Amino acid sequence: MPEIKFETEESASDTLPEDFEPYVKEWFNEKFPGLSAPQRHSFDLIHEDKNSLICAPTGSGKTLSAFMSVLNHLFEMGNNGELDDEIYAVYISPLRALNNDIQRNLQEPLAGIKQTAEELGYDVPEVRSAVRTGDTSDKERREMVDNPPHILITTPESLGILLNSPKFRENFRNVKYSIVDEIHSLCENKRGVHLSLSMERLEEMANTSPTRIGLSATQAPIDEIAKYLVGYEHSQELYEKEAQDGSKVTASEEAAPDEFESRGCHIVDVAASKEIDLETVSPVKDLINTLGGEIREAMYDQIHNMVEDHKSTIIFTNTRSATERIVNNLQERFPDYYEDNIGAHHSSMSHEVRLDVEERLKKGELEVAVTSTSLELGIDIGSVDLVLQLGSPKGVARGLQRIGRSGHQIGETAKGKMIVTDRDDAVECSVLAKCAKEDDLDKIQIPTRCLDVLAQQIVGMACNKRWDIEHALNTVRKSYCYRRLDREDFENVLTYLAGEYELEDQNVYRKIWWDHEAGLMGRSGKMTRVIYMTNIGTIPDESGYDVKTRSGDFIGQLEEEFLDRLTKGDIFTLGGKTYEFRYAKGMKVFVDAKPQKQPTVPSWYSERLPLSYDLGIDIGRFRKDVAEQIRLGAGDDAIIQWIMHNYYLDENTAHAIFQYVKQQQNYMGKVSDHKDIVIEKYVDDDGRQNYIFQTIYGRRTHDALARIMAHMLQKRIGSNIGMVIDDNGFILVTPRRPIDIDRLIEQVCECDLEEELKAAVKKTELMKRRFRHVGGRSLMILRNYQGNSKTVGQQQMKGHFLLSVIRNQHNEDFPMIKETYREIMEDAMDIKHTKEVVEGLESEEISYEVKDQRGAPSPFSHNLLLQGSTDTVKMEDRKERLKQLHEKVMESIED
Repeated sequence: MPEIKFETEESASDTLPEDFEPYVKEWFNEKFPGLSAPQRHSFDLIHEDKNSLICAPTGSGKTLSAFMSVLNHLFEMGNNGELDDEIYAVYISPLRALNNDIQRNLQEPLAGIKQTAEELGYDVPEVRSAVRTGDTSDKERREMVDNPPHILITTPESLGILLNSPKFRENFRNVKYSIVDEIHSLCENKRGVHLSLSMERLEEMANTSPTRIGLSATQAPIDEIAKYLVGYEHSQELYEKEAQDGSKVTASEEAAPDEFESRGCHIVDVAASKEIDLETVSPVKDLINTLGGEIREAMYDQIHNMVEDHKSTIIFTNTRSATERIVNNLQERFPDYYEDNIGAHHSSMSHEVRLDVEERLKKGELEVAVTSTSLELGIDIGSVDLVLQLGSPKGVARGLQRIGRSGHQIGETAKGKMIVTDRDDAVECSVLAKCAKEDDLDKIQIPTRCLDVLAQQIVGMACNKRWDIEHALNTVRKSYCYRRLDREDFENVLTYLAGEYELEDQNVYRKIWWDHEAGLMGRSGKMTRVIYMTNIGTIPDESGYDVKTRSGDFIGQLEEEFLDRLTKGDIFTLGGKTYEFRYAKGMKVFVDAKPQKQPTVPSWYSERLPLSYDLGIDIGRFRKDVAEQIRLGAGDDAIIQWIMHNYYLDENTAHAIFQYVKQQQNYMGKVSDHKDIVIEKYVDDDGRQNYIFQTIYGRRTHDALARIMAHMLQKRIGSNIGMVIDDNGFILVTPRRPIDIDRLIEQVCECDLEEELKAAVKKTELMKRRFRHVGGRSLMILRNYQGNSKTVGQQQMKGHFLLSVIRNQHNEDFPMIKETYREIMEDAMDIKHTKEVVEGLESEEISYEVKDQRGAPSPFSHNLLLQGSTDTVKMEDRKERLKQLHEKVMESIED
């Protein structure tokens, strides 16, 4: 039986496969001094048509690892007169810009091998490659139909279109290779789910079973990514079990993995082969008592000195606004140096501007690029010898990916510095650096059983031919993302697509026909193909919301994602003033002015990346270890040296961390960690009663926990409960009355967490917006129809009415409502790890203690309490408030 297998050093080879074509060997040996780490395994594996996942750092020759054996095979076919005008290799990349780089990188080996072959007397035809994305012109598309490339470079969305193009899809009949680049960035979202079904459709369409090749940066769990890549070769019988009465029952969620026959995959994991020089640094020794302006000046001086010492630098921030701020401040402080020598690069900028920054960086015309996330992936930007990360990247794998943008050439060391100006960030980055150096990665979560993506792909399948229902279900279940798809869910999606929910009065018409008796399905009309082709994809349209007072005054705009976080009564800042959220209608948000209120949601909330759960647990262990050193009385200097010896940080950072943990220990008598939670009751200066949960499980888990608890409290006391949610904990803001926290946690442990969370989000803006996204993917809410594009506002209004009608006429089990809840709980939040935390509380593996703070809250609570004030209080004033809280703590410790 095929299996997921890790390659060992014993299977590596330092030479090209023996039966490679002579001219291919000659070209490679002339061009390169030897095989890189991934190439020592991959050349033989792919040459032997074995599914392979190549996990290697940026700049290790990954692309050629995937293509070399493919190119050899195509030239061999050409030499034998077997190379026809059809597609033999499909290369799928998440980024359009990346496709252009791959196209350029392919041209050199294609031209070089052909030239070498001719010099050695071989008559080989041209092996063609071409890019097909949304940017490809109509003329180029027509040329590809008439003269298809042998190697097609495309995106997941364009592949989905091509599989349904009547003329073009015939070119896939003899495809031999499927290559998925940056697979780690695809498999953890719905683009990856869509791609997994497209690959199964390609497999079903082709005369052969294509060899699957995945290219991944450092990521975990790598074996699960391998399973995602290759899918399963199983039948209906393998999935369903036979009950005692002879009937068929669906295998449970806990079904053993060996019930599914994997296609098998060889994992080449050489991610740790690249040397990493990584350190956490702080511009000052005391991050509390030093004035904010001094810290900021010291940070920019530190950045500038590091930039001057290197040829080319990328600076990563965590938000788009921070990217612009860093560029502006460096240009203002050092105008002569940065006037034309620095550029910003983020997703809100135009493609042309981003491309200009990439090209100038590659040519050496730009010494510094500042970015949020858009330069994480392997865009060809030439040689960068330093990466600066400002604040925590929130995940080990993401940190490695960013640092790996330096030392891009084979054999070079990746060099990175994480600069911290905050004590929570100092702890986070120090633990992250240790995990990165020791290859201890946080785990990704691959979405499963997404019913909206399934609906879209079923329409695509039905457009191509008439399907036997059993055959269609088996094809879908071969995807790793749908291996445990319930027949009931599958049939409910068919029921929706076949128009059997009777939503025609809402202009939702059937897209397939389904003959229940014959067990067949197919396309319902000519317009179905047009609807599918013009609405394909999983990335929703986004737009800003106009903010108005209920009296009609226009205030400004909010990003859509920010609205996810708002519930009635939340206070937020816009244009330097505070407002209370009342309700949203269409693309308008209605508010009341509340000039004296403190914000409960900071404006950057929607932009910031969430801390991974696994990294949070590691931070908890670190806190516990440092606290134990303090408890044992090891001595201040000894503990600081212990931190520096065991972690990768400078003395300033080690000193800041030690003081932070020591003050928490001295003030509270304990330090909260992943196994020991402190809950502080604190009445703030505005008279608000705050219950501060010092947890360390990351924002996605905290979001779920806080909403469940707030919903339970709201039902019990009949008042709105405010929430402040961050990576290092959350706050419930309650009325000034006694709250039984012990009973609340007991209720959480007793309840059905998923049902309680569903009830908590049922009437929120988050539910409405996510339903619109799901409705768009499932072709219920059309972005484009009969040549007209629907605005986001029109889509949102349509979604609002549909959600109301479906709830009235049907129930919450309607497949797209069910999928909306799944997306919120599993993708936006983290119900899986929320359950783990609650199970720990129930079994008392995780303990908690409630502290009634009559004075100041403890140091670990300070940043959480001041989170909402970021927008209304100047940084200097916020720093002063932190300092005041700190002084109160120190006075209490001295007393």
